[in-house]
Amino acid sequence: MNAPAPARRPSAAYRYLFVAGLGVMVGLVATVMVSRALHARQDPFPGSLMHVMERQVSLLRDAQAQNRCSLADSVPRLQTLRSLSNDLDLAFPDLKDSAQFQQHASGLRATLNTALAAPPADCEAMGQLVEKIQTDCKACHQDFR
Repeated sequence: MNAPAPARRPSAAYRYLFVAGLGVMVGLVATVMVSRALHARQDPFPGSLMHVMERQVSLLRDAQAQNRCSLADSVPRLQTLRSLSNDLDLAFPDLKDSAQFQQHASGLRATLNTALAAPPADCEAMGQLVEKIQTDCKACHQDFR
């Protein structure tokens, strides 16, 4: 008679695979929790202010590219930019005592004040104004980014 075959033990590979998968899941959850905790500590205001200002300049540039350079197209954007420029000190409190930062912020405000006092009358003037605003922004970003 044939002796019954010994029962095969299940492979331990499934257990190792399960433990490895569980470890990956726990690691992902922990990573997400840590990243959210770090993100919650950051102030969104500086980045948001820069994004809104960048968008306003982009809208001015787009209007110029579409040959829409009337006062109705440019003045609201310039007023918004001027109003937002008042909050630069609030957005960057660590830099409010920096003379160089204040010089850059004042230069941008002066450019916007001049533009609002005599808004661009044609697309050529609008293009020059957009270039001046972008130059003011780039100068500050080069020094403080």
